[in-house]
Amino acid sequence: MNSENMSQRLDAVFHPRSIAVVGASNTPNTYGYLFMDYLIKAGYRGVLYPVKPGSEEIMGFKAYPSLKDIPGDVDYVISCIGARYVPEMISQCPERNVKCIHLFTARMSETGDKKGHALEQEIASEAARLGIPLIGPNCMGLYHPEEGISFAYDLPKKPGKVGGIFQSGGIAVNFARYAGVRGVAFSKVISYGNAAGVNECDLLEYLAWDKETSIIAIYIEGVRDGRRFFKTLREVSAIKPVIVLKGGRTGAGTRSSFSHTASIAGSLNAWEVMFKQCNAVQAADMDELVDLTVAFNSLPAITGKRVGVIGGSGGKVVLSADECEQSGLDVVSMPGDVMDTIREKAPELVNWLGNPVDFSILGGTSLNPMDFMQIMAGSIGFDFLICNVTEENPFDHTVWAQLITMEVNEYLRVLSGGMMPLVATIANPGLGLGNTGEWHWKNLLERREEMQSKGIAVFDSVRKAATALSKLVNYYENRKSIGHGGSK
Repeated sequence: MNSENMSQRLDAVFHPRSIAVVGASNTPNTYGYLFMDYLIKAGYRGVLYPVKPGSEEIMGFKAYPSLKDIPGDVDYVISCIGARYVPEMISQCPERNVKCIHLFTARMSETGDKKGHALEQEIASEAARLGIPLIGPNCMGLYHPEEGISFAYDLPKKPGKVGGIFQSGGIAVNFARYAGVRGVAFSKVISYGNAAGVNECDLLEYLAWDKETSIIAIYIEGVRDGRRFFKTLREVSAIKPVIVLKGGRTGAGTRSSFSHTASIAGSLNAWEVMFKQCNAVQAADMDELVDLTVAFNSLPAITGKRVGVIGGSGGKVVLSADECEQSGLDVVSMPGDVMDTIREKAPELVNWLGNPVDFSILGGTSLNPMDFMQIMAGSIGFDFLICNVTEENPFDHTVWAQLITMEVNEYLRVLSGGMMPLVATIANPGLGLGNTGEWHWKNLLERREEMQSKGIAVFDSVRKAATALSKLVNYYENRKSIGHGGSK
């Protein structure tokens, strides 16, 4: 099957008119129950067929003893049954015109057992012979919010432009949750496990082709075909940002990756060279995978590293400058057009002002922090701004709340006016439930949520923001230099 045909088949998979959950159950907290409930809670609008011998009704839906007993066609099958029962289930799929099989079912090649490996090969071969795409085994399958398809509770229901390819189901779920609460919405996310059928290259080619997807995030432990993956990654990175987190980078991680998804992890150096040659954006860990996704999701194609840093005072300003420069950004001197405006409006600041801007020096002058932000946002000497939301609290509740509300409103005004790309930073102190009731942290969390909901990328620190921005700029600069456009 060529890649174009596979992409077309996968597109049909993401729009199923009917889904059968084989191994469905009325028992809460079993996966046969959970996969039914995920679909119901996500708002799936097609026909649901629970399949379980001996059950007449499951979760309010008529149940069937087997696939062949279902009265109509089934587009998508989710298997929650034991591995030894899967071959019989697959033999019934042609009769129901099944378009895709998702094997949540596990304990095959990842166990290292010869019988498990042989069974996986038998299942994959039969699915291929029948021309039915097979996702898995040992995976969570599909999350497509537009169609109401989900592999977990409480994931964003609003569709977006970020696609995901995850060899690990747990990482896929956590990524969707963590990025989702930071304002990211998703086109399609796939957990594909052992990749006995549909593999990472098929999925990467599909998301490159998919018009709903503009950014691709990947967690990968190993590949089935290194040459094909290199070629595909290079081609896709030329048109869409591909952010990659590689699992199995140490001896212990490599051993774990085999027992997890039967993957051969390979040399870390070889992977890093490949990512660089392909202009893929490499994440160091899960936190950075989310940070990078937030940055690419919220920001335009920036191709310069001149940063203006606003907010904070004293030591925070010094640390902000260090962290930006250590991340590869250019903390430029205050541009001439900014200084000309300052000479006109607040000449007493001319010999005192620098980048980053220490807001504490503005007291007693004719300029307030919001005025100054407007001046910097209008400068041709910066490519983007990093804005530290005021966390210091020398004021009473009302005054401080008004201050940061004004700040956030100004950030939103700059963003909506298209004056200059910006990100914001608000510290994440690792709050406990008791702390969130305190007015100080509650107010900061509310402002953070407000900015994220309006499209501002918010980071826990300047260091995290600067690292993500540096990698974003590198990606777009590299893409531009090899002849591809800079727009998203």
